[in-house]
Amino acid sequence: MVSPNTPETPGSASPSTGGPRSIQDVVIRLAGNSQDGIQSVGGFLARLAGRSDQDVMTYMTIPSTISGGPSIFQVRMGTGDILSAGDRADMLVAFYQHSYDAHIGSLRPGGVLVYDSDHVKPAAEDHRFTNVAVPITSATVEAVGGTSKDKGKNIFVLGLIARIFDLDVAKLSALIKERFGGKNEDIVRNAMLAFDAGYAWPQNNLRDLFYRFEAIDQATSAHGRPQITLDGNSAIAYGLIAAGVRYGAGYPITPWSSIMEILRTELPKYGGIFVQCEDEIASVSTALGFSYTGQLAITGSSGPGLSLKMEALGWATMAEMPLIVVNVQRGGPSTGMPTNVEQSDLMQAIYGSHGDTPRVVLAPKNVEDCFYISIEAARIAREYSTPVIILTDQGLSSRIEAFDEPDLARLLVDPKADLSERPVDFKPYPLDRPTRHAPAGSKIASGKYPTVTGLEHDELGHPTGSPKLHQQMTIKRREKLKQLAATLPAPELTGDSAGEVLLVTWGSSWGPGREALTRVRKVGVKAGHMHLRHLHPLPNGLEQTFARYHKVIVAELNDEGPYGYGQLATMLRARHAMPNILSVCKTDGLTFKVSELVAGIAKHIESTELDATVGVARHSALAKS
Repeated sequence: MVSPNTPETPGSASPSTGGPRSIQDVVIRLAGNSQDGIQSVGGFLARLAGRSDQDVMTYMTIPSTISGGPSIFQVRMGTGDILSAGDRADMLVAFYQHSYDAHIGSLRPGGVLVYDSDHVKPAAEDHRFTNVAVPITSATVEAVGGTSKDKGKNIFVLGLIARIFDLDVAKLSALIKERFGGKNEDIVRNAMLAFDAGYAWPQNNLRDLFYRFEAIDQATSAHGRPQITLDGNSAIAYGLIAAGVRYGAGYPITPWSSIMEILRTELPKYGGIFVQCEDEIASVSTALGFSYTGQLAITGSSGPGLSLKMEALGWATMAEMPLIVVNVQRGGPSTGMPTNVEQSDLMQAIYGSHGDTPRVVLAPKNVEDCFYISIEAARIAREYSTPVIILTDQGLSSRIEAFDEPDLARLLVDPKADLSERPVDFKPYPLDRPTRHAPAGSKIASGKYPTVTGLEHDELGHPTGSPKLHQQMTIKRREKLKQLAATLPAPELTGDSAGEVLLVTWGSSWGPGREALTRVRKVGVKAGHMHLRHLHPLPNGLEQTFARYHKVIVAELNDEGPYGYGQLATMLRARHAMPNILSVCKTDGLTFKVSELVAGIAKHIESTELDATVGVARHSALAKS
């Protein structure tokens, strides 16, 4: 079996008798129904990788219906630097015939097909793969008992995979016991029986398919701290807690809800509270009420809910109230595809409200960044007294990754509100200084207490109809974003500092973008990769970098629209008036494959004004890669 980072070698996974083969990483796709618990199997594998100082990344699809349905969980794990969940699987585990039919195309030639022979009949004429027939259902029934078969097949398969890849059984057993430890003792016992039965399954050609991950050189390991394993939503929730956020309000909606559930559970432990409200409007209004007391608050939703929050977000901009809004993007418009990924809320996040409503928009690049961008969002909201939108997406929300444990002692923020007495000349909205509110309960030495309103106001917050003051306050609200832009670091740039192509990504497309860069440079294309975390305001000086490349290709998970450009590409073209900014877009509800990005780059290289022999040759090589 070969790493997905290397060229495919058909037949490389065929049986041999030379003992376990060394591999760097592997992509395993589990295909079944959501009721089978395949997400649990993938989660166990991901968390094991994290505890074993390995890198890991996952990808999953789940049906949006309450009754469930076909589902997959793909995990890529190993000792290399893993940046994407993998384009094609090295191993496919098919629980049902529909799982086989729908996903056999995702298995690379030479890969391993493990299928439940009780339910699946693979095509007899297809000799591209090593087929391993295992009666998963009946073997689980035999090991555990008939009443537990639907709840034990996943753990049986986990044992099977543990044997094939020589995984740490002791750590896996501990994970299983942690997962089911709070339940009836019989559940833990049955889970271990199923696991042991899968691990011990020796029949057919399975014994010839044993692999072992390459050993990690601890002396040169990049991980200087213990590893933790989290999904993106959990990382955001715990990042907010580390940032000193103690209050919030929300309403359930996929795929935001798990952030809300974590905060509902955890905030009371820190003296805070999270309120589940009756709707989205009440949620953002309640959160703004918390912020009014001097405690930075959080609300969140997905695209449809963000639309409902817009009027109150306009109030927050006018009142210059610090607030964090998490938007976990999903397929739209309207109800759209609730369990699929899209990056189509960018324009809404920046321009959604009526009037001029400058606010900050950030987008994390991976699960680790979900944690740190939450801390950054809280800092910006407090320092600039403004709403900050964290624009994450479904691809990150459920993805599991391992990363170094944060230095919490250094990062934790004390969330105490400043109730100190304000001086005689205190003004919350001074024209020449940043806005600083006096929380309710603060003493004002002058006795002139300010107001907070959605009306245009003077420096004390009192409503005004003055054209001059409206102009001045509009400039004040605009200028603080320009001041923030001047402090932002240059975006991450890798690869060639000048050349033919600059690939620009944002959000969850960071990893595939980095891998695509590696592929195009291997075939001789001078290329770079830039990733943007700060989407509004944009960092200064981007045009200077763009000018060093013949083509700037912006990859994003939204539609190219009537003019042929995605949402970020449209903004960049408007901002910098550069016709070499182009788009690679898609809206199939799935994250970018590396091969899709490479194909998009190849298409644009073919249309460049480069020397014909260079352009044609490189396009051909890219297409093959």
